[in-house]
Amino acid sequence: MRNAQKQKKRRSTAGNKRFKKSRQAAPQPKQVRPDGTIRLNKAIAQSGVASRREADALIADGRVAVNGVLAEMGSFVLPTDDITIDGRAIRKKIKRIYMAFNKPVGVECTTDRRVKDNIIDFIGYPERIFPIGRLDKDSEGLILLTNDGDIVNPILRADNAHQKEYIVTVNKPITDQFIAQMSAGVAILDTVTLPCKVTKIGTNRFNIVLVQGLNRQIRRMAEALGYRVTALKRVRIMNIRLAKLKLGTYRILSKGEMAQLMQIIDA
Repeated sequence: MRNAQKQKKRRSTAGNKRFKKSRQAAPQPKQVRPDGTIRLNKAIAQSGVASRREADALIADGRVAVNGVLAEMGSFVLPTDDITIDGRAIRKKIKRIYMAFNKPVGVECTTDRRVKDNIIDFIGYPERIFPIGRLDKDSEGLILLTNDGDIVNPILRADNAHQKEYIVTVNKPITDQFIAQMSAGVAILDTVTLPCKVTKIGTNRFNIVLVQGLNRQIRRMAEALGYRVTALKRVRIMNIRLAKLKLGTYRILSKGEMAQLMQIIDA
């Protein structure tokens, strides 16, 4: 009887171990399979019609069909398959657009065209594009836009620690203590900001390079130290620089910039 109980206990323990091991080793869903098929949301994103997340929402709402059959979440498609959204075929091949825009103060980084001064209407580009991330309405400077849904997450993912550089003007003279505290990290939003590089470049101006993107981070950091930001301009995202791009204008990224960007985000 005692031996039977021991064997039962060993089997139960082994079962738990197998369960834990299987959970830890669970593979991530693949986007491309050996037979050449790709996940449907990726195919839609590649067409430039929507991002992967937007594509998932369209599929869940029953608005996507493959070869005339209502699509299911997580399905795979061939390059030759006919994909439609609301009955309209998506373009299988589209020219990728990667754009740098010098956003003026007052422009909203939203694709919702019902919003006054939205970035899409302001730029007036003839193809569908969307901003990668955000820049506050009361801030100006560099923001990237694209029609490539696959590039968005690798750029925005917080754990990738991609650099963003800003020039900031505050309402009173900057002290060495302010620079030291900003560099070391400031308590905001129930956390402490990561250490960053801060350089004084004028009586009331400093340069700061961040690797995280908390909501209104620089403004909140300055306020926590008794300062108020009066002007904020983003001048660099990773290897892409604002340089001499005029306020309110855009330019298409060069092949060299894109090659380096893709290397940085490992895409």
